[in-house]
Amino acid sequence: MERRPGLLHDRPGHARAGHRQPRHGRGRPGVPGEAPPAVPAAGRLSGRDDVRIVVVGASLAGVRTVQALRRRGSTDEVVLVGAEPGAEDGVATDRPPLSKKFLADPATPAPPLVSAADLAGLDVRLVTARATDLDLDARRVLLHGGDELPFDALVVATGSTPRSVPGLEPRPGVYQLRGAADAAAIRAAGADGARVVVVGGGFIGAEVAWTLHRLGREVAVVEPLPTLMVRGLGPEVGAALTRRHAAAGVALHLGAGVAGIEGAERVSAVRLTDGSALPADVVVLGLGAAPETGWLTGSGLDLRDGVVCDEHLAARGAEGVYAVGDVARWYHPRYGEDVRVEHWTNAVETATVAAANLTGSPTVHEAVPYVWTEQLDGRLQVFGRVRPQDELRVVHGDLTGDFVALTGGDGLLQGVVGFGAVRPTIAFRKLLGAGVTWDEALAAA
Repeated sequence: MERRPGLLHDRPGHARAGHRQPRHGRGRPGVPGEAPPAVPAAGRLSGRDDVRIVVVGASLAGVRTVQALRRRGSTDEVVLVGAEPGAEDGVATDRPPLSKKFLADPATPAPPLVSAADLAGLDVRLVTARATDLDLDARRVLLHGGDELPFDALVVATGSTPRSVPGLEPRPGVYQLRGAADAAAIRAAGADGARVVVVGGGFIGAEVAWTLHRLGREVAVVEPLPTLMVRGLGPEVGAALTRRHAAAGVALHLGAGVAGIEGAERVSAVRLTDGSALPADVVVLGLGAAPETGWLTGSGLDLRDGVVCDEHLAARGAEGVYAVGDVARWYHPRYGEDVRVEHWTNAVETATVAAANLTGSPTVHEAVPYVWTEQLDGRLQVFGRVRPQDELRVVHGDLTGDFVALTGGDGLLQGVVGFGAVRPTIAFRKLLGAGVTWDEALAAA
């Protein structure tokens, strides 16, 4: 039977997937009687060979899941559902370069996640549509336009969506950086002499501000917290890098929020909560992101800040359903609690783990979180966690130049923050992965 987007006919036996009794594995500590759902081998569901795995979300985590399934030798039918904004084929571009090389250089091509040839080689059916609902009982994904897509196993890879604030929605001159088209528009709008205001001083906001500053633009950053990147770096390291941004000429407006944006047909100024106004030709919104779970409302999945999963990335209470990337909130054995991570590396790692579980190799996701950013003419890397209550110790260099800082709490090494200093950063990252104590980490410094 011919299969192509828009003709979503059932195959024989796909009106409902077969059901198995769950295999009870390790539950979450502190929750008596709770056990995670089974970790089914998708290719062995009900002893059938004609299994369909549906991956919803054609961004990084979704594409990497498909690739990981094929690397593991899966011959199941795989359907990739995606309608990523600005993507001609529905598949998103690779996002990290968008705030770096691609934003800085118009000659840099948009970075594809996967080429058309490679996608064809994966033997995956691409459905360029948006998922609007999930019927777990019928094992079907509902698509915009009314089509239904049956599945035996489902991977939720819908990522995150920019947080919205009333009055700060995108309009002419106001942008959110989500795809290559956004980056190109910001670059074009921020031509020589343009006044740029970046709203939000997290990793992406600070990186965009630095990239545009290096292009010679007049850049201001508005951040309601007292330092840039404080949530990811803590107050001490965040303050040190904030001072370096200011010394380089980036105008910082800290401790103030945005009251509104002025300009009828195009932005002209940004009004702050302290009563001041910043002239602006371009505004870039970096207000963080929220997990894209709206289409799952009412499905029966646990949707507390993402799709709540066990340590195998299996959605709790829903057999054969997994979540990967930004949308997954999973039990992390290393930390003994549920976590959600919005970074590139985690998207790739969760895709690998989900594919392993789908192909019959029970695998736990317990990797050390990792994020990097390029700004201040260097690479900043963060491994593990930087918590407000943890002790911080600079063990290499100092915070005015290249450095490595460690965070420790509960008797353990919790995090490694490195700017430049690649070799010592990696050395301490290995200690972090080994689970050394705080005293052992300091003794190795």
